[in-house]
Amino acid sequence: MYRYVNIVQLFWRTAIAAELEYRLNFVFAALSSLGGLAGSLFSLFLFYQKGYNFRGWTWQEALIVVGIFTFLEGFSSTFLASNLNRIVKHVQDGTLDFVLLKPISSQFWLSFHSFSLWGLPDMLFGLAIVLYAGSLLGVGVGAYLLSAIPILFGVTIIYSLWFILGATSIWFTKIYNITEVLRGLLAAGRFPIGAYPATYRFFFTFVIPVAFLTTVPAQTLLGRGELVWIAAGGCLAVVLLVVSNYFWRFALRFYTSASS
Repeated sequence: MYRYVNIVQLFWRTAIAAELEYRLNFVFAALSSLGGLAGSLFSLFLFYQKGYNFRGWTWQEALIVVGIFTFLEGFSSTFLASNLNRIVKHVQDGTLDFVLLKPISSQFWLSFHSFSLWGLPDMLFGLAIVLYAGSLLGVGVGAYLLSAIPILFGVTIIYSLWFILGATSIWFTKIYNITEVLRGLLAAGRFPIGAYPATYRFFFTFVIPVAFLTTVPAQTLLGRGELVWIAAGGCLAVVLLVVSNYFWRFALRFYTSASS
């Protein structure tokens, strides 16, 4: 474990040094993040301007959902898109051969090799929205710490689904857009799950687990989280993480390398 921690530090120091060669990009990323956040807040405002509530969610409570969603968007851009989107390119270019020859887990290398600074504004803005809405609602420090548990489960769920889709590039080498489809579906998490009709609530809970990404953590932060849903999110996260590892090893059986 200590060796892997050192490897991650080396990976990220190198990646950050490379990213800082284009520092102006961070300004544009921050402006883009502000634009996206403004769009989310404006969409929410359109619903609440006439006193409408999302099935018992006040404006401040719905803001927490938006904040958590924005944070997860930033996390995806910082840690997932910069790594997992490259799996397709590694397979196409044959550079996956070099990854497989390294004396560390190939899934670990593909998951942590890169780091993008440009998702950090989303993470910071998301946290700022959560803290602002939480201060209006009088949320205590303990609630923030408790909500970190389902957020961790949500991060694991996103990673596992993304990695599984990336692994399918072993068979289908041109699937760049499939992760964008996933991100489009996960965008439903910008609103509380109660905002959707019953059919959509079922779909975004038991088919595409959007509810576990934003709504469950927000409910936990607000003191309305049910233990059964938090536990279900944890079980789903563990199962998907294990499945992603087994699926990757299964997919590698069909990888013929660049020289075959």
